[in-house]
Amino acid sequence: MTSHDDDDGGTEPDEHLMRAGYALEGGDARIAEARHHAVAFLDQARADHHVPVPARARDLTQLVVSELVTNALKYAPGPVLMELRINTRAVDIVVWDSDPAVPAARAPDPHRIGQHGLEIVKAVTESLITEQEPVGKRITARIALTDTPNSDTVRR
Repeated sequence: MTSHDDDDGGTEPDEHLMRAGYALEGGDARIAEARHHAVAFLDQARADHHVPVPARARDLTQLVVSELVTNALKYAPGPVLMELRINTRAVDIVVWDSDPAVPAARAPDPHRIGQHGLEIVKAVTESLITEQEPVGKRITARIALTDTPNSDTVRR
């Protein structure tokens, strides 16, 4: 795990206090491994940088990590990379995979079994950005470090 601190000890509100990157390799255990990394990362941010991480943000981070990593493993051949970044307002979950196809949430259907992951991620995140890369794509989900959802999240 790597971290980044400012030389002068201060940070801008949107500047990352800490970042960490992970290559997720192996079998089905990668999803649980990714969740474990996320919890350890949030615990370290709390301990080292005194970032308040409410239980809601911790739970949503684990959920979003699970959904994004599951989709990457299911639909993209090759490796999956995950980066976590945190500042005083939010945690960013970045997942890269080798498939260039941009995922799209399906229309809500209470009768459909499964394939609701992207709908869930969109509903619980502050923002969700997909960027096509020279190889594959990068998806960045931002989760607010608050106990209550903001009005944009509630509207979704």
